[in-house]
Amino acid sequence: MTSPTDSDVTLIGLGLMGKALAGALLGAGHRTTVWNRTAAKAEELVAQGALLADSADSAVTASPVIITCVSDYASLQQVLTPVADGLGGRVLVNLTSGDSAQAQEMARWTEKQGGIYLDGAIMAVPPTIGTAAAVILLSGPESAFTTHQSTFDALGTTAYLGEDHGLSALYDVAGLSMMWGVLNAWLHGVALLGTAGVNASTYTPFAAQIAQETVGWLAGYADQVDSATYPPDDATLDTHAGGMTHLIEESERLGVNAEMPRLFKALVDRAIAAGQGGSSYPVLVEQFAQPRATSR
Repeated sequence: MTSPTDSDVTLIGLGLMGKALAGALLGAGHRTTVWNRTAAKAEELVAQGALLADSADSAVTASPVIITCVSDYASLQQVLTPVADGLGGRVLVNLTSGDSAQAQEMARWTEKQGGIYLDGAIMAVPPTIGTAAAVILLSGPESAFTTHQSTFDALGTTAYLGEDHGLSALYDVAGLSMMWGVLNAWLHGVALLGTAGVNASTYTPFAAQIAQETVGWLAGYADQVDSATYPPDDATLDTHAGGMTHLIEESERLGVNAEMPRLFKALVDRAIAAGQGGSSYPVLVEQFAQPRATSR
């Protein structure tokens, strides 16, 4: 059984990601307590030097910092609610995936128990944990982040986003939107070129070049969004609309699913109907900012 001064950090949740997190902490020399509902999952970590808590209560009280990585917020509450009294004065760092509202509610709950809450998001896969390639987003009280940053840095490249506990979750889903947008666009291109016998490997260098060039536009487009001015320095929405029509027609002619380019065109059409046809592409942020499509 562990006691309140046994370790530097506790890791609760030993799935693939939790094991990787605990391994990185141990590798960086942190005295680490681990706990999981299925104790057998801790055997490899114990062999590496981890301390195994015999209960969730002893896991929480073993360290000044408790890092959690479980399946969802409901599971997190099931683990922590019975041992809430032990959170007083401790920093709870939650790396469980969820949304910003859940993060903010968890912060309020933790603070009621006398604890300090940091919410986080892991932008990495388990094998990269502990390397610079693993990005760990954290939000909440800056003083808690600063005090324990050396612990967090053992997990990867940490990025502190601000006091709002929900920011990590928002960055997480925004990043996923970016990821799926790129992957789906690439797959649509793969399907188009496949009709001409061009395989994915042949197409991909060209696709990567287009993606990299597009990324180069983002900083300038961000300035337009932040200033809410959209000068058509490169092309107008009217021009983009014409290209999208060609993409839709070519996809349908070749028997390739055109739902994605039709969505692009629907957003552009609404902006044009609102009198923004002469603006640059980033003006579409006003369409994304609407809770739902409006009929005109």
